[in-house]
Amino acid sequence: MKKLLLHLDTDPIPSAFDQAVAYDSDVDNIMAYGGVTRDNVTPHVHGMIFTRGGKNLKNSAIFVGGSNVAASELVGSAIKKAFFGPVRVSVMLDPNGSNTTAAAVARKVMTNYDITGKKVVIIGAGPVGQRSALYFLKEGAAEVIITSRSLARAKAITEQMKEAYGVDVTPGESRSDESVAELLKDAHVVITSGPAGVCVLPEATWRASSSLEVIADVNAVPPLGVGGLEVMDNGTEKEGIRFYGAIAIGNFKMKVHHNAVSSLFESNDQFLDETTIYDIACKIDT
Repeated sequence: MKKLLLHLDTDPIPSAFDQAVAYDSDVDNIMAYGGVTRDNVTPHVHGMIFTRGGKNLKNSAIFVGGSNVAASELVGSAIKKAFFGPVRVSVMLDPNGSNTTAAAVARKVMTNYDITGKKVVIIGAGPVGQRSALYFLKEGAAEVIITSRSLARAKAITEQMKEAYGVDVTPGESRSDESVAELLKDAHVVITSGPAGVCVLPEATWRASSSLEVIADVNAVPPLGVGGLEVMDNGTEKEGIRFYGAIAIGNFKMKVHHNAVSSLFESNDQFLDETTIYDIACKIDT
């Protein structure tokens, strides 16, 4: 029986990237729909769960993407509600690639590096930054600071994370080079996940730190997020600090994405999200 993937995207046009990755993960056929919302997703779900039954349900799966992470998560919740007990199929949530990218960032940083008891600063409070914060805390980081140019926004995000995941993340402000330098005092790891084409960590700033051990940047659009870093850096040591660039992180992200899609067809009851996708990344890394 063919492996069918229902690709639901909250954007008007479904992502070609996500479809290409799915085919490279040995999916036989993809049915892609854009403009999906929590209010119109149920008929799509029923189309997948009522056409195959019993053991054959594992040959159908759903992928949820889109650039609006919050909207995609609402779609994911609506999909769960549309299932009928064991009559369900496996689901993967990776809006804007945030879950697979953050998992890759975390595993790259922890390559032959013990995060236990370390202080981590994440410059950029978007979905990748938030998920990375979860992973570092899970692995034993002593403190994780997540920053925004607005301290009020950073505080709102850390409060949401506390409510949703029960974790304590410290809010920080990264409005200026001076504020970033202040945040890096006694920091061991810094992740830059800011907007593409914006340098949020100048070379002079990280060179002035006496405590930094690892720096990773997810931005592949020049200028990069970190001055003096190269996109191909893969544990490259400079001034006693390990560097990981966007291409090195992206290569691992693709492995995570491929493995996650493939695993959907192992059973019909998986729900791969920001927590379970990280578990897949750990298995690959091991």
